[in-house]
Amino acid sequence: MFGHHVTLFHLLGFPIRVDASWLLLAAPIVWTLANGYFPSLAPDAPGPIHWLMALAGLVGLMASLVLHEFAHSVVARRHGMPIQAITLFLFGGVAEMEDEPATPRGELWMALAGPAMSVAIGATMFAAQVGWLRAGGSADDPVALVVGYLALINGLLATFNMIPAFPLDGGRVLRAVLWGWKGDVLWATRMAGGVGWLFGLALASAGAVSIVQGGTLAGFWWILLGFFVYAAARGAVAQQRTRQLLAAEPLSRFLRAPPPAVDPAMPIEHVVLEHPRATCPVVEDGRLVGAVSGEALRAPGAGRRRVAEVMHRLTEDHVIPLDFATNRALVRMRRVGRGRLMVVEDGRLVGVVVLGDLLRFVAQRRDPKKCA
Repeated sequence: MFGHHVTLFHLLGFPIRVDASWLLLAAPIVWTLANGYFPSLAPDAPGPIHWLMALAGLVGLMASLVLHEFAHSVVARRHGMPIQAITLFLFGGVAEMEDEPATPRGELWMALAGPAMSVAIGATMFAAQVGWLRAGGSADDPVALVVGYLALINGLLATFNMIPAFPLDGGRVLRAVLWGWKGDVLWATRMAGGVGWLFGLALASAGAVSIVQGGTLAGFWWILLGFFVYAAARGAVAQQRTRQLLAAEPLSRFLRAPPPAVDPAMPIEHVVLEHPRATCPVVEDGRLVGAVSGEALRAPGAGRRRVAEVMHRLTEDHVIPLDFATNRALVRMRRVGRGRLMVVEDGRLVGVVVLGDLLRFVAQRRDPKKCA
């Protein structure tokens, strides 16, 4: 989903990131606030004040989105759903889950947490603005107007997200209810996803009408958002089918023999001669301790060094245990952009799982005649 991103800080263990695409959303927001929204509310304020208000509004919006996704993340973590990061991107923010909820109850509470946070923020901002006015404050005070904007935007954020169209929060609530009712998560995903792609097409159609009527920027945005919702809804159904196909298969079914390993004390020049491959696992006393990449092996002067000096330690992005769920292995490969994962049992390398093998299995199960 994301390209280049920067981690800003960590909030209770969750990395808070900004994707480069966020700039495509932030710039028009600031421009619209500085040249339209705030000047209409405070026409006597000088232009620089409008720009400062716009920047303050953007920062408040960013904080609101982060808190919205943070609420999702906290509840998800309490229900055993790992969250990799909270990322601001072109369409707002998202809590990146490694896997889907395991129960309807977990999905329901996680989905409701974000809109509930937005409602709480909006109510707090509204109460602050009302308190300011009752205390005799000016209605066109810049700070009061920014606070009012944040009250409005959080109310809209909660309302929009509760539309029952997957992948919006309301769509997840709908899926949780249907899942709990029928006990069939795939059917529930199809139903909520169907509403999602219809809603996405409706947004895109509304955008096209807006462009015809002269609202080019707004129309383009609605079309872009509509196709994002449409694609996400259809993708969710396909991913759920894939998860169910792989969930019943043990990881060992897809296990390939491990690649030749090297010892950390081995000279690099010997590795290049004996194992001319992209990446070599590094094994010491029978236990996997790291890997050495092809770039490190071919670096200038590397031949005079030993493997231990250039190898890198492995993380969960590279290694999974043998009892790891096969569907989660696929999710992890896609999340980290890796085509294979090393598989260990009691610290010992027992094989590798390759993305292509998983995808071929899924394709064959979906259409046996086509793959025959």
